[in-house]
Amino acid sequence: MNQPTVAVLLPCYNEAATIHKVVTDFRAALPEATVYVYDNNSTDGTAEEAERAGAVVRCEPQQGKGYVMRSMFRDIDADCYVLADGDDTYPAEDAPKMVAEVLDGREDMVVGDRLSSTYFTENKRRFHGGGNVLVRKLVNSFFGGEVTDIMTGYRALSFSFVKSFPVLSTGFEIETEMTVFALENNLRVTSVPVGYRDRPEGSQSKLSTLRDGFRVLRTIARLFKDYRPLLFFSLLGLLCVLAGGGLGIPVAIEYFQTGVVPRFPTLFAAFFSLLAAMQLFTAGLILDTQARARRQAFELAVNQMTLQRPSRLR
Repeated sequence: MNQPTVAVLLPCYNEAATIHKVVTDFRAALPEATVYVYDNNSTDGTAEEAERAGAVVRCEPQQGKGYVMRSMFRDIDADCYVLADGDDTYPAEDAPKMVAEVLDGREDMVVGDRLSSTYFTENKRRFHGGGNVLVRKLVNSFFGGEVTDIMTGYRALSFSFVKSFPVLSTGFEIETEMTVFALENNLRVTSVPVGYRDRPEGSQSKLSTLRDGFRVLRTIARLFKDYRPLLFFSLLGLLCVLAGGGLGIPVAIEYFQTGVVPRFPTLFAAFFSLLAAMQLFTAGLILDTQARARRQAFELAVNQMTLQRPSRLR
């Protein structure tokens, strides 16, 4: 049986202050792994520091973490992928237990759970803790999950997950998209508590609390529409029914009391609100059928992938 291959993937943008230590730590924690650093137009010598530490360095010219992830997932073949950041916030010593979950064939995605360990005491940025909790509650409520940390950048992934995941986001909302994709396609997901430490002195975060937070919430809404269209459009239809009823019931009461309709514009508004509700529900039914067909196609594609690439782990 061949030795399973492990790839450590580190997307980086201006992380020269920390990347040498991060690469060194992962090479020590996972000596069998190849460490890849994908430099995203850094101007501070990140690529040179990564090469000196022994990483395989590649460049991604399109700016944005989503673009980097797309290139990494397309370029690299491995039995297990460890995804982390280059800012030295995730301890490399937690990686072996995450890798073991994937290589033992138990999980497709192992989430490095910061929120159950040191995140709230280490993270110094305002609103980040509350934002992470809000995103966790929204995703688990909408998509029926029990994932304890949605936006963590520390994960271990299987080959089948990486090669079947369609990267659509371009920024930091990519972690949310990965989690929802796994939940909606019934992939095996587990959470493992990992340590977290704040960025060291001289290292600057690229995450904008308000801008990127809004993008994450917008991504959740889009994924809810794409993966749960019947519920999404039924809720919109219900709002139209309530609006139509609120407008139309008083007009109907007046008609039965007086025999006349004194407010035709209100009556028309109520009618079109109810018509919109019917159309939204119909659209939800059609899109739900398409979503089901997409899930069936995904299962067939994964089965075909497994047949074409026999597991080294058997």
